[in-house]
Amino acid sequence: MNARIALACALLPVLAMHCEAAGARAYANLVNLDGQRAGRVRLTGMAHGVLIEIEMRGLTPGAHAIAVHARGACDTAANFASAGAILGFDAARPHGYLAKGGPRTGDLPNQYAGADGVLHAAMFTTSFTLGGGVKSIFDADGAAIVVRANGDDYLSQPEGKAGPRVACGVLKRAAEAEHASHG
Repeated sequence: MNARIALACALLPVLAMHCEAAGARAYANLVNLDGQRAGRVRLTGMAHGVLIEIEMRGLTPGAHAIAVHARGACDTAANFASAGAILGFDAARPHGYLAKGGPRTGDLPNQYAGADGVLHAAMFTTSFTLGGGVKSIFDADGAAIVVRANGDDYLSQPEGKAGPRVACGVLKRAAEAEHASHG
């Protein structure tokens, strides 16, 4: 059975792209504005998209905007502005699920922290992949995941009136993340 799948992946370029992305993994260690570790994000490539799991602490209770940003940089001195804008493969596409022509590639739904400031969330997106190709988040300057102080209104430009960036994590392929934790 595995030999048939490998043969199909080798023969069909479109199928190969999905085979490469399925099972791919990425991680980000979230840090807050004080540079302290605040949580972890796990991404898993599936046959038709990416599963994103987030565990974070130290948030205010309630809604928080979460998005994938265009650059893999999380400079605390610049309040995470180094992560750039919300990832968008189509520069003309506006931010927000409710915006005409939206959402951008990196837009994700609001997630909620409990009264204890802890957020546990899982979401699924088909907007990008963890493999190669034009929909990959692993381009030359990478990508980061950013958490904001408030919820996204899904409409206002450029980033949904969600308040300041309060946490950020550079997304790394699983092999890179594993190497960094051992070295």
